Amino acid sequence: MRRFDHLADVEAFITVMDKGSMTAGAVALATTPSVLSRAITRLETKLGTQLVRRTTRRISLTDAGRVYLDQVRAAFETIDQAERAIQGDGVVAGRVRLSAPTTYGHFQLPEKLTRFATRHPSVTVELSIANRNVDLVAEGYDLAIRLGQLPDSGMIGRRLEDAPLRLVASPGYVARRGMPRSVDELAAHTCLPFIMPSSGRPAPWLLRVAGADLDWIPHGPIQVEDDVLGTVSLTEAGLGICQTYDFIARDRLARGSLVELLPEFGGRSRPFSPIYPPHRNLPAATRALIDCLVEQD
Repeated sequence: MRRFDHLADVEAFITVMDKGSMTAGAVALATTPSVLSRAITRLETKLGTQLVRRTTRRISLTDAGRVYLDQVRAAFETIDQAERAIQGDGVVAGRVRLSAPTTYGHFQLPEKLTRFATRHPSVTVELSIANRNVDLVAEGYDLAIRLGQLPDSGMIGRRLEDAPLRLVASPGYVARRGMPRSVDELAAHTCLPFIMPSSGRPAPWLLRVAGADLDWIPHGPIQVEDDVLGTVSLTEAGLGICQTYDFIARDRLARGSLVELLPEFGGRSRPFSPIYPPHRNLPAATRALIDCLVEQD
C-alpha cells in the first residue's frame, strides 16, 4: 500500500489556502472548484479531522488545518529544494509572501527588493503593504516586517535596522506659531498624534532630555488612525508637528518642505525586524530574501 498516494489532495489543499478560495485555486491548478472541494474532503477523511470551514462566501482554516498547512507547505518546499539541488542549476526559485508596514514598505523596502530581484529573478515576491500585524501561519505569509520590540510569539526575528526619529514641522507652521525651544513649549503647539490600533492611545514621541529617555505623549485637535504616514502629509501641509523616521523626513528636509524641531532632544530610534515561523527547513527563496533584507547597504 502506498503511503503518500494522497499528495495530489495535499497540493490541492495548499493551493486553495494560498489563493484564498476554491475558485482561485481551481484557476491556478487548471481544474474546477468542485474537484478541489472533493480533494480536500478526501484529505479530511484520511486524516480523520476537519481542516477547513466552508461557507457560501469564504473558506477558513480550523486550528488543526493551520498546523497541518504550515507543516505540509514546508514539506513541499523541501521537496522543491531537493529537486533543484540534484538538477545542479543553483538557481533560487519559488514564491515568498511578505507583509510590511507602510512606513517601511514605501521608503526602505523598494531599494532592497530591487537588489533582491536583480539577484534572484526566478523568485516571485507577493508583497502586502498594510498597517496591521498579519497572522503569518493562518494567512499563509512567509515573513513580515515588524516595528518595535518583538513579543515572545514563537516567531524568529532578525534586526533590520534601528531607525532614527525626528520632530518636524512645515516652514509655514513655524512662521505662524514659532519654533518650540523646550518640551514645555512643545506642549503648547499643535501636535499630530498617531493612534495605535493595539491600544487606541496616542503613540508616544521618543525624546531624550538631558541624557534621559522621555516617552512624551502628544495631544492635538487632529488625530490620525490606521496609516501613520498621514501625520507626515498633514505636517507637510502646515497643520502641526509630528515625529517621524529620518528615512521619511530626510528628502523633505533637504527640499525645504519640512524643518527639524528640537534636534537637541533627538537621538532615539525604533527597530524594524523581519519575523518568520521557525521552520526547520526554511525555503531557499525565503532565506535568500531575509538575507537580502538584513544586508547592510
